[in-house]
Amino acid sequence: MTRYRHLLQQVRALGHYTTDEEAERVLDAVVSLLGSQLTGEERCDLAAVLPERARAVFATQIPLPAPVTAPAFVESLAHALGTSLTAARWDASSVLAALTTLAGDHLTDRLLSYLPRGYALLFGRADLAAVA
Repeated sequence: MTRYRHLLQQVRALGHYTTDEEAERVLDAVVSLLGSQLTGEERCDLAAVLPERARAVFATQIPLPAPVTAPAFVESLAHALGTSLTAARWDASSVLAALTTLAGDHLTDRLLSYLPRGYALLFGRADLAAVA
């Protein structure tokens, strides 16, 4: 099984999607949106662990000057997929949890330290950052 196929199957299982096409549509949308959020070493390191097809989708996105908040990320995803905010949160979490498995804890920690507070839950982690 190719690395991409393995990632796709993880997304399909985590998201309980009924077809590969549905899982791939969600995977592409989340990876594309994530590509617009990351810059620097985190962007390069994540691109390096992505399977080639997912890397191509990720790399075609021009990063924003600063990443958007987690709620804005979900809202953008809902718009891109034409779904509700609840469905978009589910979709984001399905893909980002699969990427966590692919990237490993160290890189995921770095991504979460780069992104605004609130993304941890989308990556399937508790958001334990202290509130000031």
